[in-house]
Amino acid sequence: MKYGFWLPIFGGWLRNVENENMPPTYAYAKEVIQKAEKWGYDTTLIAELYLNDIKGPEHDSLEAWTTAAALAAVTEKIEIMTAVRPGFHNPAVTAKMAANIDHISNGRFTLNVVSAWWEEEARQYGGIFTEHDARYDRTEEFIQVLKGLWEKETFTYQGNFYQFSQTHLHPKPVQKPNPILYAGGESPRGKETIARHCDAYVMHGGTVDEIRSKIDEMKKLRASAEGKPFQSFGMAAYIVCRDTDDEVQAELARITDIKESSAYAGYKDFTTKSQLEQKLDLYDYSVSNRGLRPNLIGTPEQIAEKIIQYEDAGLDLLLLQFSPQLEEMERFSTEVMPLVEEKRKAKLESTYSS
Repeated sequence: MKYGFWLPIFGGWLRNVENENMPPTYAYAKEVIQKAEKWGYDTTLIAELYLNDIKGPEHDSLEAWTTAAALAAVTEKIEIMTAVRPGFHNPAVTAKMAANIDHISNGRFTLNVVSAWWEEEARQYGGIFTEHDARYDRTEEFIQVLKGLWEKETFTYQGNFYQFSQTHLHPKPVQKPNPILYAGGESPRGKETIARHCDAYVMHGGTVDEIRSKIDEMKKLRASAEGKPFQSFGMAAYIVCRDTDDEVQAELARITDIKESSAYAGYKDFTTKSQLEQKLDLYDYSVSNRGLRPNLIGTPEQIAEKIIQYEDAGLDLLLLQFSPQLEEMERFSTEVMPLVEEKRKAKLESTYSS
């Protein structure tokens, strides 16, 4: 299992808690990612939203790509996975920017391709927002342009959305043949696009059985598309780690005490503009990306045991959320990560001895 975390660009992850003591500033983001490298984290995911979906549209948030470039220059080994939404970007310019950040980071820059879901944000920022399946038609062309420019000396393309003629892109990215393209989607159309064009599959939080089923399905779709096996399967999750069950339940009650506010401004678009496999309610929406559903909630021992179950289901990347970020990330690295290693080792020894 690799451990990743969502970079705290929104001021927190809890829609029902006003102040999480994790300001949406570059200084805080820099401190988080540099300490994360020391604590053994492998990846950070930088969400791309121009409005604050967690605390409300009127609150501060960081822009993903400029933040990624800055952090690439002050880190040494952590993967920087940055979201990109085709409806807001020119793919040729995006390919150039991504190649440049890949050089700044010496081959640590990857992309999370997101077809977008928030219509109001697109209206405010001039993004292109179409019906669900049409968004994936655009996404497919967008990815084809990215890869074509990264891989070919000159690239010509005539699509329904994008047209380029004898386009040069130099320097090429450090990573060959291209920076890893992660993507997530739950609709049949979304899964088809990912199976045909992306390198890794990332999911909202789900139970062990749900994740195992999704991984098995995506492996079959990938095989039918005659593609190489996916490089990774990742999942979002929110961590509540405490020493006793009473402390766990008290924290869970605190963060899911639903309060009406602008933090829920995107709820309707997320649940109606996306095609979700699981019904989403306000409890699930208390933290982003269905982070409570995996139930990585409990004592260090309980959480470590559940992580081993996800490994057995085929998951190899956790994209974690914490609040407050620094304190809880450090707790997880010191109290949970070593336990997972111990349990994995004990399981292997048991397997070989039997």
